[in-house]
Amino acid sequence: MCGITAGIAQRDIGPLLLEGLKRLEYRGYDSAGLAVIDEKGELARLRVCGKVNLLLESYEKEPLLGKIGIAHTRWATHGQPSETNAHPHFFENDIALVHNGIIENYLSLRETLQKRGVQFYSETDTEVVVQWIGLEFKKSQNLLAAVQATVKELKGAYALAVISKHSPDRIIAARHGAPLVIGLGIGENFVASDSLALLPFTQNFVVLEDEDVAEVGLDKVAVYDSTGGLVERKKRKVTLSAQSMERGEYRHYMQKEIFEQPDAIRAATSGRLHDNSILEAIWGTNAKTCLDKVRAVQIVACGTSYHAGLVAKYWLEAVGIPCAVEVASEMRYRRGVVLPGTLFVALSQSGETADTLAALRSLQAEEYCGKLAICNVPESALVRESDLVLLTHAGPEIGVASTKAFTTQLVALLMLVECLRKQGEIVPALQQLPAAIEQALTLDETIKKLAQRFDNKEHALFIGRGVYYPITREGALKLKEISYIHAEAYPAGELKHGPLALVDKHMPVVALVANDHLLDKMLSNLQEVCARQGSLIVFAEQGCGLVSNEAMTVIEIPAVGELLAPIVFTVLLQLLAYHVAVIKGTDVDQPRNLAKSVTVE
Repeated sequence: MCGITAGIAQRDIGPLLLEGLKRLEYRGYDSAGLAVIDEKGELARLRVCGKVNLLLESYEKEPLLGKIGIAHTRWATHGQPSETNAHPHFFENDIALVHNGIIENYLSLRETLQKRGVQFYSETDTEVVVQWIGLEFKKSQNLLAAVQATVKELKGAYALAVISKHSPDRIIAARHGAPLVIGLGIGENFVASDSLALLPFTQNFVVLEDEDVAEVGLDKVAVYDSTGGLVERKKRKVTLSAQSMERGEYRHYMQKEIFEQPDAIRAATSGRLHDNSILEAIWGTNAKTCLDKVRAVQIVACGTSYHAGLVAKYWLEAVGIPCAVEVASEMRYRRGVVLPGTLFVALSQSGETADTLAALRSLQAEEYCGKLAICNVPESALVRESDLVLLTHAGPEIGVASTKAFTTQLVALLMLVECLRKQGEIVPALQQLPAAIEQALTLDETIKKLAQRFDNKEHALFIGRGVYYPITREGALKLKEISYIHAEAYPAGELKHGPLALVDKHMPVVALVANDHLLDKMLSNLQEVCARQGSLIVFAEQGCGLVSNEAMTVIEIPAVGELLAPIVFTVLLQLLAYHVAVIKGTDVDQPRNLAKSVTVE
């Protein structure tokens, strides 16, 4: 992984590929490269270890002129970041390939190829694929047939784009377990790992399905399934504009996306709140029949989405619905106990998260009363493979650290609670939520000043009770993701069982305090921190009776109620992480070692 662009046109393709790579930078990467078939009919390549800007500088010094090409941003899995390991990879200067995913059986394939005399130049699993294609091409002299034969040998996940100087009029694309789309232009066509990369050139796409291999020419696209038969894949129109991906007045995409949350939540609820209820039909055809059977819920997710699931567990069990929440990469490798009438809920911003998809695909369907996807991407594999779907409509999220995708997932989960157990108060609360977040965002300058206290810090603790504990986990994750400060979250009652040993005047402790039945317990936990001279920062709901003093800094939010307070607190923790990262001078939108859409296990 991490980003692919490819294209064939009647104009120089290099600038288009580079523009596409720029729009894929949100995925996180460590090297970049492109290859074209030049005016002499030869393969020409540029690769850099570093950002796309470095590749662009190299291209401007040494333009690769040609009308067909492939490009890539790499997030290292096999082999360290280096120019040698960067894509595209070549077979004898005849065939070039870019690849997202992981080839699990690459070692055995590599050994086979070495016995045949193949020499390798990189440490990657990807080079195995292009070398295998090269040998198959020597047999058939047909690039499509060579790719079709090769993918049958591969185990793991892959999205491939392949070009050859012997077939300069076509790109071969293939996918299994990693997203790949074809962008349809006028007298030109494109391939990419995300439609967002191609929005400047087209809004019309074909989404490839697993096992598909496609042949893409100037004015022709042919898609073949795993049997080699020609198939039709539905054309889709993406209504987003290229301008929707611009930063505008904001310094970073993450900052923009934090401030977009009121509108994102309005979009997530638009047309779905009816009088004082939520219609089951928002989940899809025959949703009511499925939801009426639900007696328990199993939530599966990764990262930030997992934290959303942990919050939902409190909400669901508060209305009497048993709920289990599991990290997808763990669930698929163990045998759990499924209660009768369990609804399987998969959370994923991208809908292509490899572990979440694998968990969905490995479950025994007969054990569940339905499979529900909560996702932000309508063309994703998770959406296509689920019985019921709710799209969060958060809009494109470019920053690697998730913000509006998380809060809109929480909104979707609240709507699920309402559909399963008619509560009455959820719909009015959701209607008030955008305004509550707008009010919270007015604390931006206050939090910006507060962030100065983290300037020379390397560690932080986050504490909360009840439903606020998973919110502190999300807050700690945000801080560590983008500021590189080691941050951990604990239930406040657990302080005395170990973490209190870390508390001294050098340790920032961030606490969430709500005016609820656990207030007295939480106040006692704050005193435990103060007694050890901890640097205490408290986000408190009005009515808690807390004021700033020498021992603690208190930032107060309006009393918004137990349904909304977790989401409002989330926004404040996002702002804290953002401003600390800016002070630390880190790459806020593309933090090191991380990727936006994790399509490998």
